[in-house]
Amino acid sequence: MCGIIGYIGKRQAMPIVMNGLKRMEYRGYDSAGVCFVENEALQIRKQAGKLSELEKDLFGVNFDATVGMGHTRWATHGVPNQTNAHPHFDEDNNFAVIHNGIIENYASLKIELEKKGHVFKTETDTETVIHLVEEFYKTGMDFETAVREAIYCIKGAYGFVFMCRHEPEKIIVARCGSPLVLGYGNEEFLV
Repeated sequence: MCGIIGYIGKRQAMPIVMNGLKRMEYRGYDSAGVCFVENEALQIRKQAGKLSELEKDLFGVNFDATVGMGHTRWATHGVPNQTNAHPHFDEDNNFAVIHNGIIENYASLKIELEKKGHVFKTETDTETVIHLVEEFYKTGMDFETAVREAIYCIKGAYGFVFMCRHEPEKIIVARCGSPLVLGYGNEEFLV
């Protein structure tokens, strides 16, 4: 099972996200990644290998973001490498998703999205979800509605965490079959 954490609050998100990933790490994950919004853009960092490889990449970097999410991957679709590591994002880097589970109908969804001009960068089932969100968002839906509509299209078991650069104060989560725990503290929330 993958390890996922999300944070919204007043403190710097990245130390909390990385600490949460470390606490959940219990086996040899094949990759790890994080996402946060800074300078009005999604900042995504990911590395193949154990969480320690991502830590090396982030060492010495000061992140001011107070919203973030992170993931440790155990591959089900696509080879273990940096490209297939989560988070995944749409073509314009407006949306990002982290996922635990399997999307059973991803192949048919991918074909339909490719017919609409979407270009896929990974071998994962997860990338189809973020392209669905992008597709619905382009029709004029807000972030939350676009995520909801994308989820209606999916068959399988999943735990998702989504972020959007246009709504940087928000994390959207969804689950079907996979466990999801929400926590709250003093003016902060965790997933």
